[in-house]
Amino acid sequence: MSKQQQSGAEERESPLKRLREELGLSQEEFARIIGTSVRTVGRWEAGVSMATFTVPQMKALVRLLTSSGKSLEDFPDDLGPAGRQSEKV
Repeated sequence: MSKQQQSGAEERESPLKRLREELGLSQEEFARIIGTSVRTVGRWEAGVSMATFTVPQMKALVRLLTSSGKSLEDFPDDLGPAGRQSEKV
C-alpha cells in the first residue's frame, strides 16, 4: 500500500480502535471488559452504529483506562471512523 493510501486509511480508522489497540486489547477482550458483544464493538469501530454505554460499562471503561495510565479525557468524543459518522441534526 502506498504512503498516501496508508495515511488515508489511518485517517478513516476509528479513534476507538486506535485507543483499544494502544491498550493492547482485541475486540473480544475489550467487549468482555466493558460488558458488550464483539459484534457491537466492531459496529462502533466501523461507524455502523453509534457507541452508547450504560453506567456499569462506563465504570468498567474508566477502570480500564485508569489501570492503563489513561483517563476518560483520553477517550475520544467521536468513536467512529472519519467520514462514516452520521450527521448531527
